[in-house]
Amino acid sequence: MGQTQQRQEPNEELELNSIQDLYKSFITECPSGSLHLHEFKRMFGVQSGTPESQYMDNIFRAFDMNHDNTMDFIEYVAALHLVLRGRLEDKLRWSFKVFDSDDNGRLDRRELRKIVRIIYKIKNSSIWDETGKERLTSEQVCDRIFQEVDINSDGQITLDEFLDGAQKSQWLQSFLTLDINPTGWVQRYMSDRRILAAKDS
Repeated sequence: MGQTQQRQEPNEELELNSIQDLYKSFITECPSGSLHLHEFKRMFGVQSGTPESQYMDNIFRAFDMNHDNTMDFIEYVAALHLVLRGRLEDKLRWSFKVFDSDDNGRLDRRELRKIVRIIYKIKNSSIWDETGKERLTSEQVCDRIFQEVDINSDGQITLDEFLDGAQKSQWLQSFLTLDINPTGWVQRYMSDRRILAAKDS
């Protein structure tokens, strides 16, 4: 999000005329046409047993729209499109869905704490306040998020509260930004397209 989005968009857009070629690559990597969790993690360069792996479990669940424990090509393109060129609001909606493990449309402290601890580990416990002077614990991060977005202070965060609060908070946007981006064949594919485009120009 934020800076990451601005850095990626100029060079890594998924254009509509790329879909057919991307599908061929997808089928080559996943002949069955169904992407399983371990394949999804491999494409993002994520190793099992790491905090990133735990986070990817939630990402996969969020994009498995028909809940069949696999991701088809349409679901995968939707995931890539959001990661590479999605608007801030779309990414925040997706982040909320990743956090909302029971899909009830609200985040309680238990759900928030679970994901915050994972992100905290991914960031090597290096979470600071806006001044950059105070390092925060994972529990302080949870408290801070509730302070910023739980508008009615009822102990639960709705999607509207999350969107409104996160769009106003650079600190929260920074916290949600992770250096987990597509690698492997997706980046090779996009790199090849840029090389071909350069030759044609």
